[in-house]
Amino acid sequence: MRQKAAPVRKVNRETRNLLKQMAETMYASGGIGLAAPQIGISKRIVVADVGKGLIELINPQLLYQEGKQIGFEGCLSIPELVGEVERSQSVRITARDAHGHQIWVDGDGLLARCLLHEIDHLDGILFTDLALRVIERDKIKEDNHEVV
Repeated sequence: MRQKAAPVRKVNRETRNLLKQMAETMYASGGIGLAAPQIGISKRIVVADVGKGLIELINPQLLYQEGKQIGFEGCLSIPELVGEVERSQSVRITARDAHGHQIWVDGDGLLARCLLHEIDHLDGILFTDLALRVIERDKIKEDNHEVV
């Protein structure tokens, strides 16, 4: 999880099966995003769903970001910790979809936070590397803070 993931060279049935497996894993775990390195696959693939439908991104690239937000983040890879992380408020991402077509995704707020968090995984970066502070998950619940 600390190394940069390899780009996907060809979108094919194997890629689509991986996207499906990742989405199933994310939903079963109660997460809102998952990057392939989190399941031991060093490929630049991300899935996300912040309540507006599944987003599948192959070889995502950040094109634009602006503003800032500070909030608590958790991670399926480090379930016992949460961190207060500063992220951009708005982003624009380009990527390939499950059929190899170029797409663009604009995200604000929670979606921007989620996409940036997952793209960081593709570059070997964990939220704990960026956190202003890290807290045990049990303690954050006691303080009634919202965690994404």
